[in-house]
Amino acid sequence: MLPFQAAPGQFGEEVRQPGLRCWRVEKMKAVPLEPAEVGAFFNGDSYLVLDHRGDQGADLHMWIGEKSSRDEQVACAMLATQLDNFLGGDPIQHRQVQGYESPEFMKLFPRGITYKEGGVESGFRRAQSGSGPVHRLYQIKGKRNIRAKEVELSWESFNKGDCFILDLGETIVPWIGSQANIFEKQKVQEIATLIRDTDRHGKAKITSISEGEETPEMLKVLGPMPELKESTPEEDSKADASNSASLYKVSDATGSMKLTKVSEKSPFAKDLLVRDDCFILDNGANGKIFVWKGSGANAEEKREALKMADDFIEKMNYPRMKTQVEILPQGRETVIFKQFFQNWN
Repeated sequence: MLPFQAAPGQFGEEVRQPGLRCWRVEKMKAVPLEPAEVGAFFNGDSYLVLDHRGDQGADLHMWIGEKSSRDEQVACAMLATQLDNFLGGDPIQHRQVQGYESPEFMKLFPRGITYKEGGVESGFRRAQSGSGPVHRLYQIKGKRNIRAKEVELSWESFNKGDCFILDLGETIVPWIGSQANIFEKQKVQEIATLIRDTDRHGKAKITSISEGEETPEMLKVLGPMPELKESTPEEDSKADASNSASLYKVSDATGSMKLTKVSEKSPFAKDLLVRDDCFILDNGANGKIFVWKGSGANAEEKREALKMADDFIEKMNYPRMKTQVEILPQGRETVIFKQFFQNWN
């Protein structure tokens, strides 16, 4: 990391309030953008995007333009750490790279985003008003290593050969494709139950449907159902390969960061996650790295979480600008992370 510090006092009490807030990184400062400005990202810039949902928690996104300088990317990471500390370490942090943004990030801009050349004045749109539940769509795919991943909330994401979960908040809808295999059918129920029991505290209703039985509630969210794409066994085999994962413990008990492989085969036992340490879940074959911050880990380990991820990506020879990073404080784990563990509750 470069030997300079972000200017102090960047963030005020307003960032603790619910809402979508955006900053562009300018010479080690986070410059707030006007909500009314158009949702255009300049490819020479880096940005911070905070989606604060009050009691439902917060997500802090670092958006990196493909032509942004390394110095600017480092500054963005430092400012994200400063904002995370200001918010008590509670937000889930994500690094988004231009062209490889997650569906979760894209949903913050209902009318889409645009990329522009250069690094000049730019802005973001405010999220659509309203405090209704966040709708999500997960795809369940594979044969041996079956995993869920969040996909765009659209019929375009569906096909006949997989299972999907439409998460509507109070209702969770597992959808079973006519050509889905038996393992996907089992997994879709497991993931739906996981969402209900861990994200909704057992209070959501699960309504399973098969292809051809789409409900009015589902059609209201997704629109009229088009002819769906076919799926092939080869795609399931490809998914199996990308769904593989390993778990590493990161510790600085000896005074320097040490990486120890804990398990190379998921699902992992949940008790492998020790609250006094940080862990890296390597799903690099699928372009994703998770850093889990135990509540008892020391401040240095927590502060260096993004650097841990970058060092790990370099060590594994993963493409840095194509590998998504998600940093999860203990107690704020996502369903996509939890699914790699046995009996999470």
